[in-house]
Amino acid sequence: MKRVLTVLSLSLALAACGGQPRGPAGPPLRPVANPGAVIAAEIAFSKLAQEKGQWTAFRSTAAPDAEMFVPQRVKALEYLKGKPDPAHTVKWQPHLVWSSCDGSVAVTHGAWQRPDSTGYFTTVWARGQDGSLKWVLDHGDRLGVALPEPEMIASKVAECSGKAGVPISAPDVGVDLKQGVSRDQTLVWSSAVSPDGSRTVIVRLWNGTAHDVVLQETVAAGN
Repeated sequence: MKRVLTVLSLSLALAACGGQPRGPAGPPLRPVANPGAVIAAEIAFSKLAQEKGQWTAFRSTAAPDAEMFVPQRVKALEYLKGKPDPAHTVKWQPHLVWSSCDGSVAVTHGAWQRPDSTGYFTTVWARGQDGSLKWVLDHGDRLGVALPEPEMIASKVAECSGKAGVPISAPDVGVDLKQGVSRDQTLVWSSAVSPDGSRTVIVRLWNGTAHDVVLQETVAAGN
């Protein structure tokens, strides 16, 4: 089988950009984590879906190279182009967020509900040159039992000390693997899709000396 390896796609390109991101007026944005802004973006995303339609909201908030799984990996804007909004829009709520130290990348995780099913979602968000947040990876699955709702949305920010190096993995034959990294390399994520459509998403957060796995989710083939 063809061996597919695309390493550090969109976010590595962001990491390689010279200098700091700039706001609309020109001055550099502070490279600082802001989990609250990411939570607000996720909640606004969900609200937009209820008000304007599910796929309309996905298109409006996606980065140009955003990806999703159907179950194979697809470019979201290409896949969703002209796709009508479903009659029943999925509802979702963030439960927690992980952020890189510099705030350039964050990952949200939470629960979703449809009239006939429930599940979880994981979304990778990247901060653009203008300071706006766009999602770059959307992933989730059904659950037999709904995720318990937390009393408060939790957040965790990567350690800012030490020098983070990016752990790069090689895929098995036939596996479509992509890895992304924040500009400061304190948050790393990967998504691997097997030929049968099963996939694994992993998020790692820098603790000052190494990258801890803070999230690992595997979706079986056919889901």
